[in-house]
This record gives sequence, C-alpha cells and structure tokens, in this order.
Amino acid sequence: MKRLPRPNDADACSPASHPAGVLPRRQFLKQAAFAAGTLAAPWVVPGRVLGLNGAVPPSEKIVLGGIGVGNRGSSDLRWMLPEKDVVFVATCDPQKARRERVKEIVDSRYGNQDCKLYDNIREFLAERTDIDAVLSAPGDRWHALAAILAMRSGKDIYSEKPSCMTIAEGLAVVQTEARYARVYQTGTQRLSEANFVFAIEAARTGLLGKVHTARAHIAPWDAAEMRHDWLPEQPLPEDGSVDWDQWLGPCPWRPYNEAYCRGGWRGFYDFHTSCIGEWGAHTFAQAQAGLNKLDTSPLDYQYVNNESGDGMVTRFADGTIMTLERGDKWWHGSCGMRFEGTEGWVSVADGYSRPEASSPAILAEFNRVVRDYVARTQRPLSHVRDFFDCVKSRRRTVANAMVMHQSMTTVHAANICMWLKRDVRFDAAKAEFVDDDEANRLRSRGMRAPWAI
Repeated sequence: MKRLPRPNDADACSPASHPAGVLPRRQFLKQAAFAAGTLAAPWVVPGRVLGLNGAVPPSEKIVLGGIGVGNRGSSDLRWMLPEKDVVFVATCDPQKARRERVKEIVDSRYGNQDCKLYDNIREFLAERTDIDAVLSAPGDRWHALAAILAMRSGKDIYSEKPSCMTIAEGLAVVQTEARYARVYQTGTQRLSEANFVFAIEAARTGLLGKVHTARAHIAPWDAAEMRHDWLPEQPLPEDGSVDWDQWLGPCPWRPYNEAYCRGGWRGFYDFHTSCIGEWGAHTFAQAQAGLNKLDTSPLDYQYVNNESGDGMVTRFADGTIMTLERGDKWWHGSCGMRFEGTEGWVSVADGYSRPEASSPAILAEFNRVVRDYVARTQRPLSHVRDFFDCVKSRRRTVANAMVMHQSMTTVHAANICMWLKRDVRFDAAKAEFVDDDEANRLRSRGMRAPWAI
C-alpha cells in the first residue's frame, strides 16, 4: 500500500489551517478522491465522482440555497434544477407553506428527502457555510436586503426583480457586490433571450441607423401612486405558519393580515415599486442595453397627468429618449420594447416567434446578430446558466449589480416624478436630483431595526 503524503502545518489543506480541524467541503472531497486513487485495490471509485460519462464530480458542483422562493422563484428554481453542476440543498422562508412547497419540488427532483428548511435568514446564512450561491425571490421589500446579507456571508446571489426599493438600496447592493467580490445577477432574464438580444443588438450595433427612441413597457395594472394605509389587523396564526416580523423585514411595522402573504402587498407603498417597477425593472434594463446606457440613467423625466406614467418621456444627457408605454400600440404581449432609428425600427415582447421590424432586411439579420452576440460576449442564451458560469469563472454577469442599479434608478426616478406631479432632473453621476431637496429625500427610506442594511 502506498503511504499518503503527510501534510505539514504550512499545507493549505491541513486540518491545522482551519477552525476546529475541519476541512472545507471541497478540500475534503479532493483529499478523499486523492486517497482513493492512491490506495491499492479493491477500492473502486464510481465514475460520477471522477466526472466520467458526462457526470459532474461533487467537488465541482455549485451548492445552491433559496431565500423566499415563492411562485416566481419556483419558476426560476425549475430552470436551475436541471443544471448538472448545481445541487439545491436548503431553503429559507418565514412562511411555512412556501418553504415546504420548495422542499417538495426539490426532493421530487432528486428522489430523496434531503432539502433542509429554515425560517430565519440570519441563521440560514450563518449555518450553511457549504452553500455557494442563493436564489432570492421574496417580495420587493426584501430583495436588496437579502442580497446584501447573502453577499456579506460569502455567497453569490441570483436576485429576483425589482431588486431594490430605493435608489439608496440599489447603490448599497453595488457597493456590497464590489466590496465582497461576489457574483450578482438580477432576474431580468430577457437580457439573455434570443429575441430580445436581437432587438437590443440591432439597436446597439447600428442596424437601425442612429437610434433616437426606445419604448419600454410598464405593467397594465396598479398605479404609480401607491396606497399609504394598511389592511385591517387580523390575529396572527397560532400554528406558527408565518414569522410576521421577518416577513415585514425592513418595512415599517404593519398589523398582520393574511392577504399580504397571498400577494396582497402589491399596490402598497411599504412593499411595492408600483406598476412602473413591476415591468420597468425588466424593460428599462432592456431599453438601456440597446441604447448603450446600462451605466447611467436618464437626466430628464417629464410628468404626465395620469395614474400610471403611461407616455412619460425620459431623456438621456445626449438627447436620446426612452418613453414609458402601458398599452399594446407598439407590440403585443408582456414586457415589450421597441427601438426606433434613422434606418428603421424593431419591436418585441413575450410570445413572439421572431421580433417585428420595419423591413424584412432587418429581420434577415436575426441569426447573424444573435450569433455575433454570443461570439463577442461568450455568454449563453440562458440567464440562469450565465449566472452559474460566472459563479465558476468569477466574471461579472450580464445583469450585474450596476446594471440593476442604473435601470432601477430609472424606475425610482420615474416614480418620484409621478409622486411629486412635476418634472424632475436627475444627475446619474452624483446619484441625486438636481437642485431638488424634495425629490432627493425620496431616494431612500428608513429601515426598521434589526433589518437595516
């Protein structure tokens, strides 16, 4: 039998170099695999451990957890679970029914009962040091805080949109991503879908000539002006089915009402980002990508006298405009966008087999444009795959924290314009409104202890 090398105190894999003599999981697996390879027969190592026949060895798998995975998050999860190099191990949610539903999905996929459940986010993040990345999909009020707490704990994050409640929260996410060198992806998945990629690239690369206008879809329900009251108080469930303090998170204390936990929080200022944020979180990022303005936000926001912001014109510093559109004049389907240039236009929304364009010649470039995008960026046409690839490579994602912050700043500035019922100007470089104390006070909100950033 061969004698295994004996690690010394300087060995990075030595138990002496880790707390309580415990090896990190990946180093333990690598040493175990090394030992298996050096010991004499009859030891047999399964092919899946060595990554044979297309299997991914355990040491190379991304260990994934969940925070607040509800209806939308479950859709994300179903896209993530088939990835061969990902294993989902645990989820955290203040609502018992939601975390148990996630466990059912995960355990059914893996054919076991191994998915662990947590009801306290701080305990979950502190205890699960084995988790590499987190899928976060609670309500709007929690997105930024959950991302910041996860990144501070050393975990990468895929955060559902709208990914911040205020301009200040978005900036805090950017700073945390940079300070802790984490990988962050916001769930604006159309940035990774072929139809939308074509429209964005057609605008960005000059296929439409000089682009002067982008149109971005906002949700056809709710209003920009949100409610500041709250629902009638109901007794808290005695069965412990919800931790109400954690459900509220950083929001002001409000009395419990079960409707909140069933999605009834939408339309309330405490919890929501309005009809503008509901779809604008997607479409503003899409529009700004096609205009080559993912690193900035519009300068001017022109108030429109209606409930939603439909028809608002926002103008960038170079004169390019982006308009907010609620109806179906420019597309059919949800989360639509349209780019207009001196040589033509292109339009797309969910449900299209191919985008629409001003001429067949533009559409004839579809395959080439998409192929060139993939070759140039080396990104997959899959938003979750882009995230997992970046977790491994440590490259920034297509929808990184700065992309999220600048497009969500546009959301918040448009909301503030509607709330103040007048035009506003915003200096993206300074992240402040120009000579406007009233608007600047709305860039942030108080956060309830102990849930402050």
